Amino acid sequence: MITIQNLSMHFTGDDLFTDISFMIREKDRIGLVGKNGAGKTTLLKLICGIEQPSKGDVIVPQGVTIGYLPQEKNVNSEKTVLDEALTAFDEYHQLECDVERLQQELAERTDYESTQYEKLIIKLNNLNDRLALLGGNSIEGEAERILVGLGFSHDDMLRPMREFSNGWQMRVELAKILLKKPNLLLLDEPTNHLDIESIQWLENFLKSYYGAILMVSHDRAFLDNITIRTVEISNGKIYDYKASYSDYVSLREERVDMQRSAYENQQREIKNIEAFIERFRYKATKAKQVQSRVKLLEKMDEIVIDDIDSTAIHFKFPPAPHSGKVTLELNHVGKSYGDSIILKDINLLIPRGEKIAFVGRNGEGKSTLSKIICGVHDHEGEVKLGHEVKIGYYAQNQQDMLDMNKTVFETLDDVAVGDMRLKVKALLGSFLFRGDDIDKKVKVLSGGEKARLSLAKMLLFPTNLLVLDEPTNHLDMLSKDILKNALIQYDGTLIIVSHDRDFLQGLTNKVYEFRKPNIKEYIGDIYDFLEQKNLNHLKELEIAAKQQPQKVVAEPVSQNKINYERKKQIDAKLRKVDKEIQRLEEAIGKLEAELAEQDTIMANPEQHPEIQIDNDWYWAYGKKKEELQALMDDWGEKQMEREEVMGEYEI
Repeated sequence: MITIQNLSMHFTGDDLFTDISFMIREKDRIGLVGKNGAGKTTLLKLICGIEQPSKGDVIVPQGVTIGYLPQEKNVNSEKTVLDEALTAFDEYHQLECDVERLQQELAERTDYESTQYEKLIIKLNNLNDRLALLGGNSIEGEAERILVGLGFSHDDMLRPMREFSNGWQMRVELAKILLKKPNLLLLDEPTNHLDIESIQWLENFLKSYYGAILMVSHDRAFLDNITIRTVEISNGKIYDYKASYSDYVSLREERVDMQRSAYENQQREIKNIEAFIERFRYKATKAKQVQSRVKLLEKMDEIVIDDIDSTAIHFKFPPAPHSGKVTLELNHVGKSYGDSIILKDINLLIPRGEKIAFVGRNGEGKSTLSKIICGVHDHEGEVKLGHEVKIGYYAQNQQDMLDMNKTVFETLDDVAVGDMRLKVKALLGSFLFRGDDIDKKVKVLSGGEKARLSLAKMLLFPTNLLVLDEPTNHLDMLSKDILKNALIQYDGTLIIVSHDRDFLQGLTNKVYEFRKPNIKEYIGDIYDFLEQKNLNHLKELEIAAKQQPQKVVAEPVSQNKINYERKKQIDAKLRKVDKEIQRLEEAIGKLEAELAEQDTIMANPEQHPEIQIDNDWYWAYGKKKEELQALMDDWGEKQMEREEVMGEYEI
């Protein structure tokens, strides 16, 4: 579908990547990975045309649409949430005008047998297909469905955009891109502003998305659940793996091991050649062999071992000071902002050593309760800390907790006491602040650097209760793994707010779900909680079914038999749909391969002069594109049918 051909990009003379080439096919699910600064975001911008390459081409066939979600964007909209989302349908309204214009032109023409007339018919059909895909007959309902999926309530639809934080406004931007249904979605850290429920909804949406997806994410679980292909940028080159992220990591390690082995063999060969040259340099009888080996060295391409970025924080929390058996007790705690009740009558008893996760949709009170526990917010009710409990608090918005005018070193040195005064530089070094970095002002640090500095500050004082609000924001995968390992070894009490399922897995033994203004307790880690939530949902459906009026039958039939027969019927329907999907996918794969071959020819027409005078070749190419689109439409309908059949299992 889209071809990246010999693409190069450099800034200030240094190549970010050089002569990279790969193809994005029509149903691809690609994770774009690489260490910080490798050029992932730049590549996304090049593909969608925001930036221009130093060399090479991004070949986008006519009619292919691209939707790009950046990490951050200043929206500044005066519209309501729903009205802003509906701007996604500007293309739909333009298409309507184009269809009307073409219909008028066709009505006025009489050259029904001409090639030009047939081209207009094909163009009109393509426009009508695009209109049908955008679903203009139910655009407002579709917009509201996606906004609700991304976490907005029905009451939010008519609220002005300016009332929402930048994170929520970014959700509207994501909704607009999904509503446009482009052929290719380019997503740069799409889960940054989402909670667990919204991430799960987005996963399900993207799994059945009709087009291609290329995304950058530090959420391992999100990547594994969606992507089936991983493209890595390393040392200015591209490595393409037909594997999800976790499988890619194993394959990458194998690749680097092979490179390392080849590099060592080459170094031994170079050493032997240099020794031969040095030994026989001045012997006339060996002059020919010496010159041959000199040329061999000059022509030899040096093997480079790809740099796996192992630069990350390294630390462990100091031992937790001894405290009483009860770490924290909340009695009838509540919090309101005007008429809005955030928390009401919260009662908690947290024993020493408990590891707790606060989860739920954004705005349900997780951060509010965290701040109440740490004494940042006033509140109703009673908060009692246990005997000798010392709190360490990591706030979600770290810039509010740091003095922007201090240097990195001053931030720690001004609060360090005792022996820790002597360890400040060593501590900063373990969080990657080295050399001149420690003299930087906090205000010039990136989000990731501020996050690392805040974590370092927490280690200055031993604590036995850690309250961490979204600590993984801005951390790369390796740093997240190190933080998780440090928290697993931490022997104090932990309360953590996070939407990162992979990070939470195995870290906590209890989950509190926030549903404003109450909370609900679940025993186990995050996946136990998610499984229990699904079971509860099924039980609610069963209860609702039992409450329906039942017809009296003469002879009762076993419920197990009914369930068995019903499952047999659903299984048969599912097999039939899956068989049809497989047939369509095989046909699509065959056509895509043929079109990819023709796209390569069209990308280099000067090498194929015979096609420039062959109208039938172009005609056949257009017919194949139409056939592929029809198959893709059928595939999308069958996927929706499959979802409906799968839904019957839950009823």
